Amino acid sequence: MTSSPLSRRSLLGGAAGGLGIVVAGNLDAIAGPATARAACRPAVGYGDLVPDPAGLLALPPGFSYTIVAEEGVTLLESGQPTPSDADGTGCFRGPRGMVLVNNHEIGGDEAHPVPTLPGLTYDPGARGGTTTIEVDRHGRRLREYVSVAGTHNNCAGGITPWGTWLTCEETEQRASGQFLKEHGYVFEVDPHDRSANTDPVALTFLGRYSHEAVAVDPFTHSIYLTEDAGGPNGLYFRWTPPVGFRAGKGALRALAQGPNGATAGTLEAMRCRRGDGHVADLSEATTPGTRYRVEWVEVPDRDARTVSVRKQFADDEVTRSRKLEGAWWGDGGAYFVASFARRDDGSVNEHDGQVWFYDPHRQTVTLKTIFGVNTDPEADRGNYDAPDNITVSPYGGLILAEDGAGVSHLVGVTEQGKAYPLARNELNNSEFTGPTFSADGKILFANIHSPGHVFAITGPWGRPSNAHR
Repeated sequence: MTSSPLSRRSLLGGAAGGLGIVVAGNLDAIAGPATARAACRPAVGYGDLVPDPAGLLALPPGFSYTIVAEEGVTLLESGQPTPSDADGTGCFRGPRGMVLVNNHEIGGDEAHPVPTLPGLTYDPGARGGTTTIEVDRHGRRLREYVSVAGTHNNCAGGITPWGTWLTCEETEQRASGQFLKEHGYVFEVDPHDRSANTDPVALTFLGRYSHEAVAVDPFTHSIYLTEDAGGPNGLYFRWTPPVGFRAGKGALRALAQGPNGATAGTLEAMRCRRGDGHVADLSEATTPGTRYRVEWVEVPDRDARTVSVRKQFADDEVTRSRKLEGAWWGDGGAYFVASFARRDDGSVNEHDGQVWFYDPHRQTVTLKTIFGVNTDPEADRGNYDAPDNITVSPYGGLILAEDGAGVSHLVGVTEQGKAYPLARNELNNSEFTGPTFSADGKILFANIHSPGHVFAITGPWGRPSNAHR
């Protein structure tokens, strides 16, 4: 994310060059077993983007947007302005339409913090958190209020099968200075019952590290988690519930408050194998369809009391990746994104984005789509880079939020692995965040990170065209 010191946007700034996207691959968990192993030309998707006279969002013909919330402009029920840095977002059915839970990735001196309201605040020294936005069936805002405050750098998260939002702190901040508590945890947010969010409880059994996003298995209730970290690069985790765990609203909170809450269940890091060989880094894979066998290695000290979790493993014990970002459960498994990789950050090969799919039944991970290095990010010629947040589209394929340098897009990927632009940020070069569809598929909610805007996008949805331009 933009506020992360590891963001490619902050690293490259206004980089320029000449090579566009290389998107190759299949999405066999979506579209079947066929694998395309060569670079694909872009797809049409929903058509060429139409410039926006208001200078906010360029969208395909027939599409339009509504501003749901705007940093510093719209107001919370408590009277303060909408907080800064809109990020990961979950969408739930509501009594009058939909309910959004919106992360605010506030980690520094952003202009508009999440108000530290009594009863909803974890640490009064931290300025991040979540707001809840109720909208009608057309995506128009009805009310907006603080749901969790006093957390730090709330990046992405994930929806649970029981209808709550898991918000993730992308930090390893210790209790020091202004911070009165340890940070780097996951918190559960109830989108419908504000009282259930009082006295926020850190889900310490999910580990303390730079969390990015989560995906929850609706059958086993295992939780898969990404880590956005470097030096060394981050890990992909699985949390397995303890025997007898009964999932549901409040169950994770109760588990964390139990006598063995900090060590409840099992937290493990992914190790990939190719035959008998160890895969040290996911950037080793350059061909879509590449599939690795997965093993899981238990985390020694998940609360990282003296050593960061990722540093507790030798390189030959786990598989690392630079910039593990978005996650989403779909098609019977967990999608997750590696945003980019460079050799000078310890990666084996360079790319500007990988989408992976973990199959819990086969215990394998498969590379679905890869973006080649984009050396001309300031040009808007179908050259996308650094995917971040991800969601599965009800119309086929995936929607990715671009967090690279230069022009920023919502990028669709068809079932055949071809990329197309769904939206372009015409306000500035800030990243897109939090794409998520309403339950009926009529509205795509998505954000511009800074200054924070939450949009409801509607239009003639349908299966995007895979035809060449």
